This record gives sequence, structure tokens and C-alpha cells, in this order.
Amino acid sequence: MADRFRRLGDDEALPETGSVLVPASRWQGLEGGEHRDGCEIGVELLPEDPVEDLVPHRERIAMIALNFPAFTDGRAYSSARLLRERFGFTREIRATGDILLDQIPFMLRCGFSAFAISHGPTRRALADGHWPEVPIYLQPVGRQEAPGTRPWMRLSR
Repeated sequence: MADRFRRLGDDEALPETGSVLVPASRWQGLEGGEHRDGCEIGVELLPEDPVEDLVPHRERIAMIALNFPAFTDGRAYSSARLLRERFGFTREIRATGDILLDQIPFMLRCGFSAFAISHGPTRRALADGHWPEVPIYLQPVGRQEAPGTRPWMRLSR
């Protein structure tokens, strides 16, 4: 599927219309009012960027992309849950970067709604129609889940 968000270069002016993706550092510079009514702005956060900085402006942000620089770096899982459950962000949360196929169900549970995957084998598996299923989770999430056979297990629905 084509991505409507275009990554904006550091020196590139904000367009009058369209959808652009800017890094968190650039977003902080835009907070002062360089916004255009016809331009959707998405913000990309690195794992070390605090999601709390975006909360006061969440109504003006069209999409938040959370980067996974390595599949072993799970900080963006927490960021996605904070955005959804604590801060009530209802728009697109996109996982970007080095994502493995087996991680996708867990990302969906944490609040991700879109993916921009750079890992070649994962991209090929998805293109071939492979979709991982995880029927039992050991940690609950904020929504209601059916209890498993043990109090600390949850069944997916």
C-alpha cells in the first residue's frame, strides 16, 4: 500500500498541502505556528524521545511513527501503550524500522495500527500471506481479555 506521508527533509519547507513526516526535533520547531491548514503532519519518535512532549499537541498530529532501530529494542512498545491508554491518542501509530514477523501481534496489542517494515524476510513473509497468531499472552493489556487457565494468562480474542 502506498504511504501518504512523505518524509520531509531537514531544510525542506512545509508544503501548503499533503501529508509529511517530520522527526521530533523538527516538530518542536513547528510548534510555534508553521502549520498549514491543508498539511497533515506526522511525527517520528526515536526510542529515546519522550512521548509526553507530544501530548499537548496530539490533536494537531495526524500520525505518530515509533522507530525500532533494532528488533531487540522494545522501548516503542511502552510508548505506544502510553499514547493509547494514558494519553488517549486515537490516530495512527506506526511502527517503523527493524520489525520481525513474530513481533507484529504484540505490537497490535500495544496500540500500533500501521507498519513500515525494513526487515526483508518479514516483508517477504507478509507479501506471501503469512500472519503470526499468538493465542495466549502472559501479560494483560488495558482492554478486557478473557482469562486463561491461570490467573496471569490472557487469551486473545
